[in-house]
Amino acid sequence: MSPSEASPPRRGWNTRRVLLAVLGLQLGMAVFLAGWDVINALPQMAWPSHQPQLTTPVTPGDQQRRYTPRDMPLPDTRPGTPERPYRNTADMPQRLEFRREGDVLLATGAIESGDALRFQEALAREPDLSRVRLNSPGGSVRDALEIGRSLRAAGLETVMDAQDVCFSACPYMLAAGTARRVHADAQVGVHQHYFGKSTVLPAFLAVEDIQRGQGEVMSYLDAMGVDTLVMRHALATPPDEIYVLLQSELLEYRLVTDVVE
Repeated sequence: MSPSEASPPRRGWNTRRVLLAVLGLQLGMAVFLAGWDVINALPQMAWPSHQPQLTTPVTPGDQQRRYTPRDMPLPDTRPGTPERPYRNTADMPQRLEFRREGDVLLATGAIESGDALRFQEALAREPDLSRVRLNSPGGSVRDALEIGRSLRAAGLETVMDAQDVCFSACPYMLAAGTARRVHADAQVGVHQHYFGKSTVLPAFLAVEDIQRGQGEVMSYLDAMGVDTLVMRHALATPPDEIYVLLQSELLEYRLVTDVVE
């Protein structure tokens, strides 16, 4: 048999080998980068925040506090203060609980996925509301933004009573009130947060989602009439800590319209 009559090279097999090699390289890079992320996270896991607990009073320039959303101590009650229904945030509902008192809708507990729809349903079955009272350690950013948009569209005010807390994603709900009145003994705080659900992918793969989410938050705050400079404190505070805003900052950033005694 002459060379010209020999069978053609198995080009399909060569292409398959190349594709498998590329896939193997990509998987190897993913494993390496994921492992690198875990290695970088180990110090934070082994040595959590050294900031004081939330019960330690804040002063100008000393406003970052340890933050554990599921078991976070609530501010100490002072003599004469009525007994709180919750010892810490772990005692709060694991997702927002809506309860009406007069013309006020109480929104208490963590903000979970799907709570935005539940909030809309609560508004539909509870007519003639004027205010929403917030007491939440935070949670889902996207649901908090959707709740805020519904709250503003309904023309409702937001309020916080003495010893209420509004952390993490909760301030985005607070920002939506047509008027925003916060008691001087309430606490409002911000920090960094995640916009996606994956905690396994390497950080560089999440950058686009994080940037898009931050842009959405800033556009939302601007639409609500809040100074977007409040985000500088959020971006500078890690997720295991919370930056507690002073009364002067709440007013300066227009996150609240009034601080009441």
